[in-house]
Amino acid sequence: MPSRRSILKSALAGLFFAPSIVFAKAPFADLQAPGFYRLKIGSVEVTALSDGTISLPLARLYTNTSEQHAQGALNDAFLPELVPTSVNAFLVNTGERLVLIDAGTGTYLGPSLGKLASNIEASGYKLDDIDDVVLTHIHTDHSGGLMSNGKRTFPNATLRVNEREAKFWLSAANAKAATGMVKQHFGEADQCVTPYVEARKFETFADNAAPVQGLGSILYGGHTPGHSAITLESEGEKIVFWGDITHGDILQFDEPGVAIEFDIDQKAAVAARDTAFMQAVEGKYLVAGAHIAFPGIGHVRKDSTNFDWLPINYG
Repeated sequence: MPSRRSILKSALAGLFFAPSIVFAKAPFADLQAPGFYRLKIGSVEVTALSDGTISLPLARLYTNTSEQHAQGALNDAFLPELVPTSVNAFLVNTGERLVLIDAGTGTYLGPSLGKLASNIEASGYKLDDIDDVVLTHIHTDHSGGLMSNGKRTFPNATLRVNEREAKFWLSAANAKAATGMVKQHFGEADQCVTPYVEARKFETFADNAAPVQGLGSILYGGHTPGHSAITLESEGEKIVFWGDITHGDILQFDEPGVAIEFDIDQKAAVAARDTAFMQAVEGKYLVAGAHIAFPGIGHVRKDSTNFDWLPINYG
């Protein structure tokens, strides 16, 4: 008589080796989680928001260096020739106002970007909830998301921009004199910013002045004339939203003298970066970069090759 052990072995053998049994394969999921990350600065809630990433040939775009050297530094950091480059924005909830810092790309720079609005909603807010949009500067990857389908994306928000930045980009004379990519940027600035001006939902702030109550600014001109970091302090904690102090988180920390073709005044942009780095090191505060790997928040410290980027722990 067969034993219980032999019967069980026979059953298991049939289960695992019968050719008629086929196990289903899981399909590829393909989708990422919504791109937002939340933290507190004192009593203020900050939400980092991803507009997506764009693949850029950074080694060819960097200046004050050779393409070969720049590509070598990127390769050493396991980055390809076309570097996935984040476009980040940040939502600040002071308890009194909901302030968006930078507005993403909208539909201007392709389908891998333009995700800011959906990520704002995924984070628990509505576009109508936003009281103010503060731009670090008016380049299209920061202002393109201001408009959607011919309407203001943030209908209840006042758009706030450094006054010299506004004078530069909203000048018809400057637009007429511009050439190449800069001329295109002028046209896009008109399409995205002018509707807020016409709706009387546009205000400027002076150099190093508060764009809105509870926030401050630091003029770091060079990348654009009025390029300004936005500052937040609460209960002894501080974060500075850098805008485009860096493009990426590798080469320009080790070599702050490296500029990029997007800088309108490259010499001034290099000087602004050096100042921003030193202030971040001395102040030991958090910084948030628009083009540092999402969520783009961390600290800067000195090291043996100039500066080092230390991202926060995502958790």
